This record gives sequence, structure tokens and C-alpha cells, in this order.
Amino acid sequence: MFRLAAILYSMIATTVAGTLIIAALTMGYDTLVPIVAVSVVGFVVSIPVTWWITKQITSKIV
Repeated sequence: MFRLAAILYSMIATTVAGTLIIAALTMGYDTLVPIVAVSVVGFVVSIPVTWWITKQITSKIV
């Protein structure tokens, strides 16, 4: 399960962080500090999302 979660995290984290960065840029926050803060939030929020998706996938397989 950890290998699947690691693979999924690499995809989910970049998607969530990228989406939040685009949202921050469209709201006018185009300096370094807001972009870095939003990307860190995206990577942290992706941890429980990855755990939930991995759990859903493995429960369907077994």
C-alpha cells in the first residue's frame, strides 16, 4: 500500500499544488512568498487526500 501511495502522492501533490498556484496567480498574488506558501499548503493537503484515495483503491481490489 505504501508503494501505491508514494506513486499517487507524486501525481496528486503536483496537481493540487499547481491548481492552488494558478488560483493564487489569478487572484493577483504574484510575489514569491504567497506562491511558496500556497505550494507548501498544496503539498501538505495532498497527504490526507493521497491516503484516502489509496484506501479507496485498495478496498476495491481486495
